Amino acid sequence: MWWVYALLSALFASLTAIFAKMGVTDVNSNLATAIRTVVILLVAWGIVFFRGEYKTIHNLSKQHLFFLIVSGLATGLSWIFYFKALQIGKVSQVAPVDKLSVALTIVLSVIFLGEALSWKTAIGALLIIGGTMVLIF
Repeated sequence: MWWVYALLSALFASLTAIFAKMGVTDVNSNLATAIRTVVILLVAWGIVFFRGEYKTIHNLSKQHLFFLIVSGLATGLSWIFYFKALQIGKVSQVAPVDKLSVALTIVLSVIFLGEALSWKTAIGALLIIGGTMVLIF
């Protein structure tokens, strides 16, 4: 069932790119990122409160909080650079290059998480890297 959520994520990520390009035209990219972040903050906390999931916040360890905070910083930097790239580039080039993150994630998951690398996954990552190079050069 994980793949349904992954496909929905891909769908909404593609819509994000289109709507972001339309929204960032003639707007400071950092301001656009800040507005987007407030919307995401409200939606995420709205879901947490609606579902009563805030009641388990005391179960978070210092390690959980550290990695969630670092992840949030990485997300914020990713969005800032993504919106700047969208502002000055074509969405049909920026969005696919941004997806180089998929191949980088595969490599980092092997290095930091000790995940096994199958031939299919390795070939997929190499194809993504190759496609990214085609788009950039």
